[in-house]
Amino acid sequence: MTFLGANAAFGLLAAALWGGGDFAGSIAVRRAGSTIRGALLVVFIGHLVSLAVVATLATLQGNPLPTGTTLWWGIGGGVIASVSLVAFYIALSTGHMGSAAAVSGLLCAIVPAIVSVFLDGAPGVLRLSGFLLAGTAIWMIASSTDPTHSASRQAMVLSVLGGIGFGIYFVALKFAGQSGVLWGMASARIGSSTTALAISLLLLLVGFREKGHIDPRHTKTLLFILGGSLLDTGGNLSYLAATRAGRLDVAAVLASIYPAGTILLAAWLLHEKTSRRQRFGMLLALPAVALITI
Repeated sequence: MTFLGANAAFGLLAAALWGGGDFAGSIAVRRAGSTIRGALLVVFIGHLVSLAVVATLATLQGNPLPTGTTLWWGIGGGVIASVSLVAFYIALSTGHMGSAAAVSGLLCAIVPAIVSVFLDGAPGVLRLSGFLLAGTAIWMIASSTDPTHSASRQAMVLSVLGGIGFGIYFVALKFAGQSGVLWGMASARIGSSTTALAISLLLLLVGFREKGHIDPRHTKTLLFILGGSLLDTGGNLSYLAATRAGRLDVAAVLASIYPAGTILLAAWLLHEKTSRRQRFGMLLALPAVALITI
């Protein structure tokens, strides 16, 4: 922790946990037939479990409930995160895992990096070089040279929406974290789980139909949902800790390397091949981290 600094160390931890959470979540959505309603149910169950865990921990520690602007930053961020996560899960589950993540990973790093200039000042030449190198690494890690593994137009549009939404969420979570890591996370989960439920009910009321279904009683599906929820919660808490320990852009850019974890898990468990470009991107991330943390 002292070598990297808490700001960078927590950012990298968030990337590792989010990579695993996205992998598990996208598998759960794939088991639902890559449907909108399936993705909404995965987000609702996962975030409701996350809310219960985090709120319980915050209550046991005696942390005061957030109020005012801080609370609304968390809830508003959660609303955006819910919609973005559904879009991203569907994008991941409809094709080669990671192709669409390139766009999403870049956008969710760029938005808070721009905001950080106004909050924390210019990042400096070395750190800015690290950001540019990290952006290149994220693109190489999450992209594919194989045209048969490229994302569809629909998946790419969903990834763009998801990436912009994640970037806004990253900023909102920083302000929500002023009330503490646990309640900042809990307030975001209130917004995300409520939004997922509301959209699901709206689709039911208007008679929205699509192919595929999800059975939440299925053991493997539930395990993927719960596993993804725990990893995602850990990633969010780590990211919140990173923003409280230092610059927003450092936390966001390092956390945005999360596609590497998704790609490695897909290669290991689903036997998806990694390209030379992806492997080189992972190596390129190492000097990027070094420059950012100098």
